[in-house]
Amino acid sequence: MVSSGFGNIFKIPELKRRILYTAGLLAVCRVGVHVPTPGIDTVALASFFDKVEGTIFGVFNMFSGGALRQMSVFALGIMPYISASIILQLLTVVIPHLEQLQKEGEQGRKKITQYTRYGTILLSIIQGLGIAVGLERMSSPSGAPIVMVPGWGFRLMTVLTFTAGTAFIMWLGEQITERGIGNGISLIIFAGIVARMPAAVGNTFRLLSTGEMNVFAIVILTVLMIAVVAFIIYVEQAQRRIPVQYAKRIVGRRMYGGRSTHLPLKINTSGVIPPIFASSIIMFPTTIVTFVDVPWIQNIAGMLHPGNWIYETLFVGFIFFFCYFYTAVTFNPVDVADNMKKNGGYIPGIRPGKRTADYIDRVLTRITLGGAIYVSAVCVLPSILIAKFHVPFYFGGTALLIVVGVAIDTIAQIESHMLTRHYEGFLKQGGFRSRTR
Repeated sequence: MVSSGFGNIFKIPELKRRILYTAGLLAVCRVGVHVPTPGIDTVALASFFDKVEGTIFGVFNMFSGGALRQMSVFALGIMPYISASIILQLLTVVIPHLEQLQKEGEQGRKKITQYTRYGTILLSIIQGLGIAVGLERMSSPSGAPIVMVPGWGFRLMTVLTFTAGTAFIMWLGEQITERGIGNGISLIIFAGIVARMPAAVGNTFRLLSTGEMNVFAIVILTVLMIAVVAFIIYVEQAQRRIPVQYAKRIVGRRMYGGRSTHLPLKINTSGVIPPIFASSIIMFPTTIVTFVDVPWIQNIAGMLHPGNWIYETLFVGFIFFFCYFYTAVTFNPVDVADNMKKNGGYIPGIRPGKRTADYIDRVLTRITLGGAIYVSAVCVLPSILIAKFHVPFYFGGTALLIVVGVAIDTIAQIESHMLTRHYEGFLKQGGFRSRTR
């Protein structure tokens, strides 16, 4: 059944073209990860990253798909773009001009996207300069300098390289979203995480062969990952269905309405956005701070790594904030209630209009709390367990949530293309539910 669904993909020319286009651009991203930045001793850099793998650098390296570890042209990854998007969305709430642009439809969205691009370039320049200055002061554990010829020539070259790399990734992400399949930015992060999985699995078997890990620990890790993946799939598909009744209307000789349906509210409306945004918020200042050669600032940076209670507390706090914030931005109960009222729909026992909007908002607030707790548990608990038990295999809950969530969204879009063309999907009975429903 699943194999026939995959076979049907290539029977639809448009879908086939979109998938191949997406795969091609993701391949370009992976090639760019291995193009080094000029003036850096890659051997000394690799030794340095072996020492800081469990810190915030390890998380940043995960989101950049391994590009930061190699200091390639894509070292900053897509995080400056995400940070700029967060800033623009927050400013939309407080700046009337941006709020008006958001209400203007397609033209307003294009203008906000343009502002986001400018913000991405600015943040890339700031981060690139901070990293360049920091690299000049760093050395490998053996004392070898990472930068071979320090100075403003190296700094300007690094800033230009990193900024150009981020701008190119941003463009690739937008092209995938527009002409490919799935969300381009999320797929780039997804590809970076998945690309590191073979090396992580190979490292696990190496540790098993050397005796640093035993079979029992690997079995426990495998069971934990499978359980987390199953839990993520279950909750991502979960809905709170509010019953809706449509009144009967007679137009001419035909009668409309009189049917019962439901309003589906996802438990996790915001998807993988909160952990990505939360990681970006924490990583941007801590990346700059890490390269500042001041003892007390270095101590603060040292406390901000996965497994540390300060990092995990900040991470959970930002996850809760962005769960509610993103849900409020993407779902307006007042608009939903007005549309229901215009079409003769009502929730049994609730008055149409403001009462309906208040009821939907109350239900959405409660289930968003559950969604925020779920996202926090998935992202934080595996990382804490791995850090506390000193398991030398870093593939935490954040990575699993992103991989599974993006995969579900992409498959849902493929299903939608196939069903609209009357082709059998991956599952006969409905397949995956899209987040947009």
